[in-house]
Amino acid sequence: MNNWKNSTAFAALGLALLAAQPAWADVKFGALYPFSGELALLGEESFRGLELAVEEMNAKGGVQGEQIVLARGDAVDNNQAIGEARRLTSVESVAAIFGTYSSGRSMAASQVAELAGIPYFELGAVTADLTNRGFKYLFRTNPTAVQTGETTIDLVREVVAPALNVDPKELKIALLYEDSSFGASVGKYKLEAAQKHGLNVVQEHAYPASTVDMSSIILALQQAEVDVVIQTSYLNDTVLFLRQAHEAGFKPKAFVGAGGGYSMQQAADSVGHDLIDGVFDVDFPQYKINPEAAPGIEAFVEAYQKKYNQAPRSGHSLVNYAGSLAILEALDKAEGFEPDTIRETVAAMDVPVGQTATGYGVEFDENGQNTRAFYYGMQWQDGQLVTIYPKNAAFAEPRFHNP
Repeated sequence: MNNWKNSTAFAALGLALLAAQPAWADVKFGALYPFSGELALLGEESFRGLELAVEEMNAKGGVQGEQIVLARGDAVDNNQAIGEARRLTSVESVAAIFGTYSSGRSMAASQVAELAGIPYFELGAVTADLTNRGFKYLFRTNPTAVQTGETTIDLVREVVAPALNVDPKELKIALLYEDSSFGASVGKYKLEAAQKHGLNVVQEHAYPASTVDMSSIILALQQAEVDVVIQTSYLNDTVLFLRQAHEAGFKPKAFVGAGGGYSMQQAADSVGHDLIDGVFDVDFPQYKINPEAAPGIEAFVEAYQKKYNQAPRSGHSLVNYAGSLAILEALDKAEGFEPDTIRETVAAMDVPVGQTATGYGVEFDENGQNTRAFYYGMQWQDGQLVTIYPKNAAFAEPRFHNP
């Protein structure tokens, strides 16, 4: 009898001690990116930004006192993105999904999340169509392809043409773009912006990103005596075009890239710093930016280098970091992780421009698009991509090698 009483008392004491222990809980979010396949490099770079934001929040105690756990999904192609989104929302039971970098993957996966009633936070895809579908649970923190076109043409009008001492309308401009949803949509908005400002677009070339020869396009550009080439491309076609243009002796007054390959250190290393120096680029903010315009950028670079033993490879990690961190900080002030709670909390965000490491603010319109996100103008100088436009964010003055 005494033994029974003792064992009962011991069990009760154990339960009391267990109840007194801190209740460590986790909240699970999906991280859906192309971790393999032809877009794996920028997919992984984008994920690194989310990973750093999560580690920063967890070090501060997590979100609503819960540690954040990321369930990864590999969006190697559109079909796989759909399958992984289904797995994340059903099997993994994530509270929300962060991703995705690729416009095509995001279009497909976000529809799955919407049907499941799970919030989807896009941090890097640019197609304008993404937030034009009337979805309830979709939010995008980065700017769209529409703004890419506007900023690119503004860069030509406000930086390139004045430095060349010519009227922007006198420049012969060629538009090149790879023919996926990314390149085609960005190319479309560049053409619209150019026409809006009366610029002279003399040629337009679409091509598959997998092409292995662009010599015929380059010959056409030479014959038209093009002054400014504006290209929207991934890494391989960027490198191919710059190499073959150099081999053909094609030297326009300016090359202007649109993100993708033009923003990557691998492109500069592949073609050589002497060849890429002077090339312009319009994209997400890079880490060579005036810190007064992007508070927190220096801490981000330090954290990135400490974790990955290298400098950031492109601005994709930065824009994913800043976007996800802003959302996680907002959710930390909410109560619970129910889909509608998350949606209402994020929809009410009001972060002024200039208060994040990208320089962006955060305010979502009725379609879930951040209206306080924008692009920057950069230039490759001494093997580094530095911000030169707008002036308040400039890290350096623009240089011209072919006036």
